[in-house]
This record gives sequence, C-alpha cells and structure tokens, in this order.
Amino acid sequence: MSRVSSIRSAAQATFSAPRQVPIRWRLAGGSALLTLVILCGFAGAVGGLTSQRLHQDFDREVSESADLLNERIKYTVAVSTGDGGYVLEGFEPELGSHENGTTIVRIVNRDGILLEGTEHTKDFGPPGERTTEEDGYLVETRQVPPTAGDYFQLPLYLQYARPLATVDATVGRLQLFLTIGVLSGAGLALLAGLMVARRAMAPIAALTATARKIEQTRDPAEQIPAVEADDEVAELARTLDGMLHALDTSRTETEEALRRQREFVADASHELRTPLTSVLANLELLAESLHGEQEEAANSALRSSRRMRRLVADLLLLARHDAARQSPHTPTDLGHVLVEAAAELGVISEGHDVTIEAGRAVVDGARDELHRLTLNLMENAIRHTPSGTQVRATVEAVGDAVRLIVEDDGPGIPAELKERVFERFVRGVGDRGGSSGLGLSIVHAVAESHGGTVTIDSPTTNGVAPRARGTRFTVLLPLSRSARQPVGATVG
Repeated sequence: MSRVSSIRSAAQATFSAPRQVPIRWRLAGGSALLTLVILCGFAGAVGGLTSQRLHQDFDREVSESADLLNERIKYTVAVSTGDGGYVLEGFEPELGSHENGTTIVRIVNRDGILLEGTEHTKDFGPPGERTTEEDGYLVETRQVPPTAGDYFQLPLYLQYARPLATVDATVGRLQLFLTIGVLSGAGLALLAGLMVARRAMAPIAALTATARKIEQTRDPAEQIPAVEADDEVAELARTLDGMLHALDTSRTETEEALRRQREFVADASHELRTPLTSVLANLELLAESLHGEQEEAANSALRSSRRMRRLVADLLLLARHDAARQSPHTPTDLGHVLVEAAAELGVISEGHDVTIEAGRAVVDGARDELHRLTLNLMENAIRHTPSGTQVRATVEAVGDAVRLIVEDDGPGIPAELKERVFERFVRGVGDRGGSSGLGLSIVHAVAESHGGTVTIDSPTTNGVAPRARGTRFTVLLPLSRSARQPVGATVG
C-alpha cells in the first residue's frame, strides 16, 4: 500500500512540476520548443535533399572523370613476355596527373592483375560492375577500347576510384551547420520569448506588486496602475480596480456602522449607570425595612443589581476604549491604587495568602480605570486558584516605566486558553466565580489606553516552561514625568 502511495505521490509531483515554473518561462519554453520542432523538420528536409544531391553530384563527377580518362587511353597494347605475363606498350595518358593522394587509377586485365596505375593504389579485385563501392571508395570500371595493331590484343579495364570520405566530410559539415543553426534558432526563440513574455507580464507584475502592497497596508483605496493596451490585462486591471473601490466603500460603511455602534454602547452604558444607582439605593433601603423571606428576596435582587452595575461598568469601559474615548489622565500613584484594590478583596481572599509590595510609582492615568486593572488581576488570581494558594502583587518603578506584577502558585492557565485569555467573554472550564469573562479584556484595554502592555507567563503542556507552576501577569506603564524618586513601602 505504501509503495502505491509513493508511486502516486511521485506521479503527482511529476505532473505538478510544470505548474511551479513561472508562466513567462512556460510561454518562452513553449515558443522555443515549437521553433525547435519546426527547425528540426526544416533541417531534416534540407539536409536530406542536400546530402542526396551531393552524393549524386559526386557520383556523376566520378563517372564523367572515368569516361574522360577512358577516352584518352590510346595505343594500348598488351605484349606477351613469354612467361605467361604481359606488359603494356604505347600507353600514352599521363596517369601521374591523378597522383593527388586520393584518386586511384588502375589498368587491369580480366583477372584484376595490375598492368599500370598510380603509385598510390588499392586492390579492387577483378573488374566487375560498372559502378561499385569498395573499401571506402567509389569505383568506376570501364573497358578500354582496343586499338589496331599487329600485336595480340587483350581486353583491358580501367578502374577509376575516389574516396567516399570526401563527400561524407562535406555532408558532415552540412549536418553540423544545420544542427548549430537549429540550436541557435531555438535559443534565440527562447530569448525572444522571454523578452516578449516579460514585457507582456509587466502589467501583471505591477498588479501583483500593488496587490501585495494592499495586503501589507490593508488599504483598498490604493490605486491600481493603468494599463495602456486595451487587452485582457487591461480588463483585469479595471476589474480589480472596481473591486477594490467596492471593498473600500464597504469597509468605510462597516467602520462607520461600527463607530456608531461603539458610540451607542458607550452612551447606553453611561445612561444605564444612573437608573442602576437609583435601583441599588432603593433596594438597599427596601432590604433594611423587610424581614424574613421578603428580606431575602430583596437581598437577592440587590446582589443581582450590583452584579449588573459592575457588568455595565465593564461594558462602558470597553466601549469607551473601542470608541477611542479617553478619560482624563492625572498623576496617579499605582502603588496606592494597588493597596486600595487589595482592601476590597478581603471577603473573597479568605483562604489565600495575599502579599502586597506597593512602592511609590506614579503614572499618568485615569484612577478608576487603573483601579479596575489591579482589582481584576488580583481577583482573577484569587478566583481561579484553590484555597491555600499564594498570591503576590508588586508595584515598582523600573527606569522610565512602572511595573505591576500579579502572580500566584496555582495550576496555571491551560495551553488552549493562553493565546485567547485577553479576548472578551473567554472563560475557563473551572471558573468558580461566575465571572463575565471581561476581566482580563479590561486589563488589556486599560493597559493599552495608558500606553502600556500586559504579558502572561504560565506553564505550558510540554513540561518546558519559564515557570514551574502558577501564573504571572506583568503590566508595564510609562512613568509619569512629574514623578519623584520612588520610595518603597511594604504592606503585608
């Protein structure tokens, strides 16, 4: 089964490989391949016809030379030597004129015995057909015409031979020339195809660069470059430009709707505070004047109203942050704010060992919002850790910043929630406090609105973590310019 999967993967990689090649190379490569096929067909036809013509011309030239030489031979007489051999007398043609190292001329009898010939010679055997190829030579055989005389006449034969290497070398040079021409033509077609494809793809490259810029800046109002030619690329550019204009309009409308929604939530949350305060005051008076079950019902309504008031306050703070509404900032001692927040947690902190180290550290901020930040961090540590857990809170000035640290030695935050812990309405599985899931979102919003940051340090699930146990929240805020040299104070 794995063998089949590997074969299938290899096949898919083979077929998908051309898709990974840039389109300009595919266009240029296709053009060059088509040109190569055409030139190969042309070169094959021209080379074949030319080679055939060269061989025909060579054969005709050798045949004509053999005929011409045969006509020049005169007074050829064979004289018996008495011992069975013969010599030639009166042999007039100058065979030395053919002594060029390549052409071979032989005068032989019917048995192929050489009677006269060039110094450079080869044995082509007894005379046979008129035209033959022997040992790399084209051999033309002619019977020498007899002459009148008193001597005994023997049939003599002329063998005229030229090497085939001469015409083969010419054909080889022709084939080399054609091969170079075909490859050069294909290479030029590739270069020309690349130039044309690059020029044709230039508008698309400009569109790609603009799209990448829009991706980085997230600004659909970016202008798409105009294409001079009226072709498919220009149509694509106009379509993209229209799409971006539509997206920009839609984004503007969405942002405007969100802005109005944030302002409405902020205004509504602000307006809800007054009637809620009135309801709480009346419920408190009512609870004091009632007894028994009626008093318990009034206290239950009072607890729910207080929880509602806190939820409205949370929503108001977040809505103001979303609507970029900033409360007035004044120099505020964050250490003192921490002490006040810890004092409010006396009821729910029973069973926990709470330690506060509050040094003087002045920041420019909204006191109520900073109070909510410190209160939420400490309340989060108490509510989500078991009884007997240590909770430590520290405020100190570090250089030009103020650092607030709230840490515990509890079980820590689960890994699946660590990346989402500052999102709104995120609650853990073991949440025992009935919280709304807005506490850490408010911490993040307040830190951000005061020009600071908040980070979390908690154990991870793989056993390798910066902390062996528990959770640490670290808030960094800018130190107020009007702050004096901080003097430490410890409250335990």
